[in-house]
Amino acid sequence: MSEMTVEQVRADVQAYLKANWDPNLGLVEWRLKLMDSGWGMPHWPEKWYGRGLPLGMTSIVDEEFAKVGAIGVAKMGIRVLAAATILEHGTDHHKEKFLRGILTGEETWCQLFSEPGSGSDLAGAATRADLKDGKWIINGQKVWTTSAHHAHYGLLLARTDWDAVKHKGLSYFILDMHQPGVDVHQLKQMNGHASFNQVFLTEAVIEPEYQVAELGEGWKVATTTLMNERRGADSARKYDSASDQPERIYEEERAEIATVMAPYTWYPQRMGRVDMLVERAKALGKYDDPATRQEIAKVLTLAKSAEWTARRARAASAAGKPQGPEGSIGKLAASIVARAANLAHTTIAGPDAMLTGDDDGTEGVIAEILVSTPAISIAGGTDEIQRNIISERILKMPKEMRTDTDRPFRDVPRNQV
Repeated sequence: MSEMTVEQVRADVQAYLKANWDPNLGLVEWRLKLMDSGWGMPHWPEKWYGRGLPLGMTSIVDEEFAKVGAIGVAKMGIRVLAAATILEHGTDHHKEKFLRGILTGEETWCQLFSEPGSGSDLAGAATRADLKDGKWIINGQKVWTTSAHHAHYGLLLARTDWDAVKHKGLSYFILDMHQPGVDVHQLKQMNGHASFNQVFLTEAVIEPEYQVAELGEGWKVATTTLMNERRGADSARKYDSASDQPERIYEEERAEIATVMAPYTWYPQRMGRVDMLVERAKALGKYDDPATRQEIAKVLTLAKSAEWTARRARAASAAGKPQGPEGSIGKLAASIVARAANLAHTTIAGPDAMLTGDDDGTEGVIAEILVSTPAISIAGGTDEIQRNIISERILKMPKEMRTDTDRPFRDVPRNQV
């Protein structure tokens, strides 16, 4: 597609919505129309439900959708990471089979990476994938797997070569979660939610065509998934909230949010809820307290700096530059902001920050923030991992000593679980 100006994109979106947007359509019915138009994911290739526009143009499209209350394609959850990974590394068969179901929201995904003995050390994954009679047979255990309890498919990192060095013996697969041999158990969190799962894989089967990229390239593909995940953590994102409009499409969206999106409802709390600080300080009479104001100012400054960094990363992406280290920088910044917000909330509320239910005037949101923010420093790669990446790959500092990268993986000492 020839290069378009912001004004042209805005006018084209407005014209499309005026001619096609109808809140009385079914949710999937509307999303199918949207996919065929390319306006659902306008930065994707035209062959795969997009319009080939620069990534920076998506915000213009989103603005026009918001003006008329139009719903977009399904963009939340692990499905976004699945789509990005399949677009970059998948075959045409993968794209034909999976992208439509991702965008309509009919199919949900999970990410089968972390294991009990290799969380942050992702390359230490020991789940086995053995080729038997032309099919991959999977045995192992995954943990901290968001949405596995209702996922249709999983992005699986498994070891296919135990005689190769650590990072070279991994391969990447798409796993059908609805089959014998896949046993999912939800994990209750300290904030009361149950977003995560442990998954036991016993003789699960993957057809050879659902291997992604070449054998032994699992680490490269997983890096794409992780970079997109970390880029998504670079700023406080908008998480889906249900509209109270009466039309059919909004009713179906509410049902989707109540089920598929339920594991993510606490994510704003894990980001620290910077948006609540000023109003809470006013409500509790702390707005004029110098110490409180200083803590709030600190958080707002950090949050705005992180936002600008994220915008620079998006601008670079829109200009066609490859993904760089900004994902790790942004994720580490998100952790710092969340902890600073946590401190500011306790400064404002004092001991009342521990109150739950209706006792604190926020229906327990502040208490939920306090027990949720530690997650942002762990999920998607710990703060320590991000600091290693930044120091070694950006600042070019000496790498820490490793004893597990120059020998066959079968000879590498591993955690026992």
